[in-house]
Amino acid sequence: MKIALIGNPNSGKTTLFNAITGKIEYVGNWPGVTVAKKEGRIKTSLNPGKEDLIAVDLPGAYSMSPYTCEECITSNFVLDAAPDVIINIVDSTNLSRSLFFTSQLLELGIPVVVALNKIDMTEEKGNVIKTDLLSARLRCPVVEITATKTRTNGLKQLVATTVKHGKGGVQKAPIRLGLQEIQSKRDFKKADRKRFEFVENIVAEVERKKISPKQQTRQDKLDRIVAHKWLGVLIFAVVIWFIFWISQATLGPLLADIFVGWLEIFQGWVAGLLTNVHPVISALLVDGILGGVIAVVGFLPLIMIMFFLMALFEDSGYMARAAIVMDRFFKKVGLSGRSVIPMVMGTACAIPAVMATRTIKNQRQRRTTAMLAPFMPCGAKLPIIALFAGVFFSDNAWVGTSMYLLGIAVILFSALIIRKITGDESVSYFIMELPEYKIPSAKRALFSTLSRARAFVVKAGTVILVCNAIVHILQTFNWNFQVVAETAADTSILASLARPFALIFIPLGFGIWQFAAAAITGLVAKENVVGTLAVTFGISNFINLENFELVGGAAGVSAAFSIGSVAALSFLVFNLFSPPCFAAIAAIRAEVDSAKWTWGAVAFQLSMGYSLSFFIYQIGTLITEKRLGTGFVPGLIAVLVIISIIAVLMYRGSKEKSLVKATQKVGS
Repeated sequence: MKIALIGNPNSGKTTLFNAITGKIEYVGNWPGVTVAKKEGRIKTSLNPGKEDLIAVDLPGAYSMSPYTCEECITSNFVLDAAPDVIINIVDSTNLSRSLFFTSQLLELGIPVVVALNKIDMTEEKGNVIKTDLLSARLRCPVVEITATKTRTNGLKQLVATTVKHGKGGVQKAPIRLGLQEIQSKRDFKKADRKRFEFVENIVAEVERKKISPKQQTRQDKLDRIVAHKWLGVLIFAVVIWFIFWISQATLGPLLADIFVGWLEIFQGWVAGLLTNVHPVISALLVDGILGGVIAVVGFLPLIMIMFFLMALFEDSGYMARAAIVMDRFFKKVGLSGRSVIPMVMGTACAIPAVMATRTIKNQRQRRTTAMLAPFMPCGAKLPIIALFAGVFFSDNAWVGTSMYLLGIAVILFSALIIRKITGDESVSYFIMELPEYKIPSAKRALFSTLSRARAFVVKAGTVILVCNAIVHILQTFNWNFQVVAETAADTSILASLARPFALIFIPLGFGIWQFAAAAITGLVAKENVVGTLAVTFGISNFINLENFELVGGAAGVSAAFSIGSVAALSFLVFNLFSPPCFAAIAAIRAEVDSAKWTWGAVAFQLSMGYSLSFFIYQIGTLITEKRLGTGFVPGLIAVLVIISIIAVLMYRGSKEKSLVKATQKVGS
């Protein structure tokens, strides 16, 4: 039996899906998180009859008349795949809005079971919903559930009722307005008015609210502060700083120290097993593969703490307010607050962030957001931030915070440029239903963190492992396939391949072949940057086991790197704003559906990363050392060429826009 989970955005569909299947799909306390259907078998503990029950989690929708791409997925699945039964997740805290969609589903003839979710929040407010009367008026079963709870959540009753009702034949509709037969816009409006009247009559009959809608609730009062147009921006900056202060400057390094101690014990144990193995093979396995992976995985505690704190803020309902606050700025550069959601998701991984852009209806805005979402520092970039912040900057909490704020600034500036290049001045208005404030669930935040951490570890054990092995082999041998001495690393294959690229990076302050190799391997996966630096500089790990801090407190790593703090900041910025990993680029290609836009995105990202790093290094050197940095003239020429190309493209876009306006004026 195929069971479709359908409901409005942010009604709790994915939370219910995770609860009844045991899967851990990403959940966010704002609309638009689910952008593709997911399937899973219902747990045996909820299925005593041992029937073959498949649950399908579908993107949120407000109507069977799709407006966005994800609503099309839901509508097409229901109409074409014809599930055996529908579980319609209804937000009990917003009954009137939810039942409009319910009334449409009941017309399809497919058995429907209404899951009245968030019933605990409704009861906390002192509101009452007459479930039996609601069931009678809708002519379908209604089950009260709380998908976020592990006990007394109503899920067993929901599954049992769904199976029973799914075998009961055709669903009878309480109101039939010819949903699939209506063709004209006028008839749609007329039918919608009748549907709203039907829903309002039912709600008035079955719901009793303790607080009048006219009364100002605590949520309204809090929103006046958190979502304030200026104070909200300051609060957002403080939230980001707090997350990085905890994860990168205080608790994170402490836990990382303990974790790396365990990893080093394991590394020593493996080295002991390989005592009688050829030194080259032993070095490859212990120092190259294992050492490189440990250098990356050693930052896992810092990453997990950041993910955990982000999940708590998401679950509390704050991130939806952050989207509202940022909408004003995004609208001025041709985007909307809907673009904020992919940006926030990009703090975990650029791939789901790019996929989330399909919720944006305007094509130019969708493509622009897909191009720019990777500018937000993702989990793969956190080890780079943590490493360079810890090594070169003692008070490192500001580094991570500034990188996120810089990411937002770069996105806004880049969006304005792309808007001028395309000549599209259209404006989209952003409407989002704000979720209720609530005490975040540590359990849900932990599950979300473990899911993201698992993806990080899997990549470390596959892509990063292979890449580190290749890097170590290329560094071990020269072109005559002879083992190079430790003092002659410059003669290795890797050094000869990376040295030409190092010349390009001289104006950026890190024209050293090891950094060039790290930047190149970072295109495969950003985690490779730290692993490659560990292998090429021969540093087993970047955590100081004695001082409970990143090794930056000592001079070891900074001396090995042979660059100053300004060049280190330049390298950090280049890797954060240069093109993302290959997988993210593939995701961009799939979402923008254009090879031209994809290659344009890669070229733009590379140009932005190079230009930002150039200005940071040259201006920083001028301020700190009263001189221009090395390679200023060739770097300036390269940046001026980039600016000139962008200026020409912007001029063409403006000219095409003027031509279109003139044509429209003549036509009218």
